[in-house]
Amino acid sequence: MVSPIDIAKRVVLGRPFRSDRLGETLLPKRLALPIFASDPLSSVAYATQEILLILTLGGLSYLYLTPWVAGGVVLLLAVVAVSYRQVVQAYPSGGGSYEVVAENLGAIPGLVVAAALLVDYVMTVAVSIAAGVDNIVSAIPDLNPHRVLVDIGFIVLLTAMNLRGVRESGRAFAVPTYGFVVGVMVMVAIGLSQAVFGHAPVAESAHYEINAEHVGLSSAGVAFLALRAFSSGCTALTGAEAISNGVPAFRKPKALNAARTMTAMGLIAIFMFSGVTALAMISHTRVTENTCDLIGFPGDCHVDAQKTVIAQIAAAVFGGSSLPFYYLMVTTALILILAANTAYNGFPLLNSILAQRRYMPRQLHTRGDRLAYSNGIILLSVAASVLIYAFDGQTSRLIQLYIVGVFTSFTLCQAGMVRHWNRELRGAATPVERLRIHRSRLINAVGACFTGVVLVVVMITKFAHGAYLVVIAMPVLVAVMYLIHRHYTKVRAELAVDPEDSPTLPGRVHAIVLVSGWTKATQRAVQFARATRPDTLTAITVNVDDTDTRMLVRDWERQGIPIPLKVVESPYREITRPVLDYINRVRQTGPRDVVSVYIPEYVVGHWWENLLHNQSSLRLKARLLFEPGVMVTSVPYQLHSSHLRDPSKVTHSPGEVRRGITGPN
Repeated sequence: MVSPIDIAKRVVLGRPFRSDRLGETLLPKRLALPIFASDPLSSVAYATQEILLILTLGGLSYLYLTPWVAGGVVLLLAVVAVSYRQVVQAYPSGGGSYEVVAENLGAIPGLVVAAALLVDYVMTVAVSIAAGVDNIVSAIPDLNPHRVLVDIGFIVLLTAMNLRGVRESGRAFAVPTYGFVVGVMVMVAIGLSQAVFGHAPVAESAHYEINAEHVGLSSAGVAFLALRAFSSGCTALTGAEAISNGVPAFRKPKALNAARTMTAMGLIAIFMFSGVTALAMISHTRVTENTCDLIGFPGDCHVDAQKTVIAQIAAAVFGGSSLPFYYLMVTTALILILAANTAYNGFPLLNSILAQRRYMPRQLHTRGDRLAYSNGIILLSVAASVLIYAFDGQTSRLIQLYIVGVFTSFTLCQAGMVRHWNRELRGAATPVERLRIHRSRLINAVGACFTGVVLVVVMITKFAHGAYLVVIAMPVLVAVMYLIHRHYTKVRAELAVDPEDSPTLPGRVHAIVLVSGWTKATQRAVQFARATRPDTLTAITVNVDDTDTRMLVRDWERQGIPIPLKVVESPYREITRPVLDYINRVRQTGPRDVVSVYIPEYVVGHWWENLLHNQSSLRLKARLLFEPGVMVTSVPYQLHSSHLRDPSKVTHSPGEVRRGITGPN
């Protein structure tokens, strides 16, 4: 009989995939783009807004800095895209920044990058979901009080979609991603055309004044404000490295297809970001961190949310009640929510690589029923949900924790690539090859310098606004991964077989059967223990109730069982300690002797029956496992309720499909 849990699992996840179907989950470029590039493409929806939010802290007078700040972001995006093309082609095995840094700069810098990426992936989910819900709230203001619940609901939906497997999630994400790209490009084309022909779009906030929080800034203050706006605008680069992490998911030729996808992502993101920023300036869009700083805002600034920048631009270009406006709002919300899929592909894959190298628990290297890294997906969802709840789903608060991890990995990765090309240069045989390596090294060196400067700017401008939490989290993660690796290394050394050591057999085997009453389960355990032909065989029972013990002894003698039954006294009615004391006395008879303990257990068909049976044996087994020279054998006896389970059904544990363990389903 199939349980309701199994039915629900099959409905949500679908049927399991065999390991030999892994090749069918590889991605063509048209699906790889929405899967791996949805994060940087969706950042267009809020990157311009983040620039304006910072510049309006000084009022309207500093909005003239917008094109300069946006130009810096565009230049940086181009540099990063070109730099990561080198990573994709040099390291087609996946791992991206982590593999580059670990191989070229060492294990500890590699762990720093890994920690930065893990934090960044969690932040990507939290920020993308929160920003997507912001756009939903812009269209449906009544949802504002339920923001956190809606956020977590979308995380649950994304989790289920990704657990079904990477290819199916790619199909689901392709439509909204391409729909958003087309919508933004059409909006930019129409908006710029209107401006050229003298009918420039005007945002609904164009007539608002702003109550400046910073007045009379010095030249240094203006420079700091511009740098802070630039660091916020760099959210447009989030997820740009995801393609380098996911090269193994591409169809062959993997490196070439990944490089082309990286180029397409960079060009599309640059065009859309530049167009949205230009329209924001043309339409005089106003947005502030504190809604009450907007002088002229028509609603209650303490309760009502202001519309996002892209919503205001769309309303100005298409009309606030038009079908194209709602189309763009729907696709914007969808791609922002689905942009978290970049993290759902990168986070589990990176954890798998770390687990394979013993820096994370081995369970994170295991593929689930649908050949996805299920444990990593679930871990990411839990972490992002906790962040959403802790920060009330507020994008402006979450965004302060962003970017630090991104540019830490960018900078170290590009520095690692420079060292990689230096090593390659020493083995170059022809002038043409040396010229190619010199060009590649120059690209990565420029990338390292650019991203390094931005990292310093981000650290300075965002540290007091929440980035300090990331600065604390990253070293903690590095320490945890280092300790996990040290533990695995220590255990491996402890378990290694020394070729000089000759294996020794036990001197004698003393078998002990634990008995609480004469039942079919006890009978089976006794017969099995006899079949193993130990040197000595004894049954013991702990006397916690005189009546039950006398009845057991009487039954034992009446059945004529050919092994002795010893009664162990327990004046305090404890079971575990008297058994351990008896076993230790037996072991003292010889230093090479082994004690084999046989414990009868009931096999039941319902989870609640486990609460009624086997509790004493479970506690005893847990304690015996810590005793040296003691082997524990469970002898199962199947009760009638266990037959309710479908004997032909095999429940695959995580990783069995990957290891080729298959059976009836």
